[in-house]
Amino acid sequence: MARRYFGTDGIRGRANGLITPELALKVGQATGLVFHRGEHRHRVVIGKDTRLSGYMIETALTAGFLSMGMDVLVLGPMPTPAVAMLTRSMRADLGVMISASHNLYEDNGIKLFGPDGYKLNDGIEAEIEALLESDLTSRLCKSPDMGRAKRVDSVHARYIEFAKRTLPRNMSLEGMRIVVDCANGAAYKVAPEALWELGAEVITIGNEPDGFNINRGVGSTAPDALIRKVREMRADVGIALDGDADRVLIVDEKGQMVDGDQLMAVVAGSWRDDGRLSQPGIVATIMSNLGLERHLQSLGISLARTAVGDRYVLEYMREHGFNVGGEQSGHIILSDYSTTGDGLIAALQVLACVKKEDRPVSEVCHRFEPLPQILKNVRYRKGQPLAEDKVVSAIEDARKRLGNGGRLVIRPSGTEPVIRVMAEGDDRALVERIVDDVVDVITLAAA
Repeated sequence: MARRYFGTDGIRGRANGLITPELALKVGQATGLVFHRGEHRHRVVIGKDTRLSGYMIETALTAGFLSMGMDVLVLGPMPTPAVAMLTRSMRADLGVMISASHNLYEDNGIKLFGPDGYKLNDGIEAEIEALLESDLTSRLCKSPDMGRAKRVDSVHARYIEFAKRTLPRNMSLEGMRIVVDCANGAAYKVAPEALWELGAEVITIGNEPDGFNINRGVGSTAPDALIRKVREMRADVGIALDGDADRVLIVDEKGQMVDGDQLMAVVAGSWRDDGRLSQPGIVATIMSNLGLERHLQSLGISLARTAVGDRYVLEYMREHGFNVGGEQSGHIILSDYSTTGDGLIAALQVLACVKKEDRPVSEVCHRFEPLPQILKNVRYRKGQPLAEDKVVSAIEDARKRLGNGGRLVIRPSGTEPVIRVMAEGDDRALVERIVDDVVDVITLAAA
């Protein structure tokens, strides 16, 4: 059954469009019903990023949970992984993060975590969605049983200490000049503070949120400001987070970007050497570069691939016992520490490798040469052009032309009527021709 509200990462849409106070209230009520288990006093933790609409959604969600007899602990601006961690740490029955991640301020979203700190599975989301379509008035709690809400101010320090403890004992970042870009988002307080407490000289940008400027010209999706600052300050490294700090990209001392594939290679190699990989491999998506796969193979490390989306990476990791996974976009999941992607903790693990090897970031974080990778999108109006015989034939022919020297990935977008065509291989000219040929056929079929 097609779902109306939940996507691959909770509920997300335009604030006061899809994400209204009425919807947030119902989400609180419906989720409160689903997670009312036992006679104990139930509690919910609610965090948010820095979007203007966060105030509205936070208040409406709180009212929904209170009306179902659940106490609410309001955390204020906190990274998504911090909310997941605090859900477990504070023995909450539920965690909620109000964020649209790397989107601009006009959008917002609601991410839900179970008491174990993991995002909800499809079955539970479907149960909540069914309740959203029903009248819950008769299921409200009795007046004496209504919940209470209070703001918790100590959580920033708790998360900073948690992040610091993921590093080896006595590890110091003293002597490092670090520029951190907080995307005017949820980590604008905790990320600079954690780096400073670890001994680094910290220069911060994207740390003046005003409700409107989250991810605007800053953060992991807009790294040019960080690149300029790293060069200007002659910094050793730059760290770019996104709006809710569940992803990270790095800029080396030369101002060169280091994507999630390279970061996974750094962590995987270091953890293999230290005997810390729980399996002789890591998990990434179909979009990770073939260069990463070849590099890992040279180290005796396998690469398992999943569909695009950090939830699919995490599901595979949990099912098969991996403790390192992620996406090229910078979602890095280190399950020894986190139940979701954590940009700050991933950055700290990379910095620990830099300190251990005592070499520049450009050397430590450049583990392989990425193969030429071309991605193009084809928009369609109706129907599914991938089912057309001529499209199927063109894709088969393209794969034969690439042979064992490359990969072709064709996938529909999960959020818009777009077909994404990606190819990579050793021969850039061949890769470009193959992508263009497939795009032409799909375009004609979609007309």
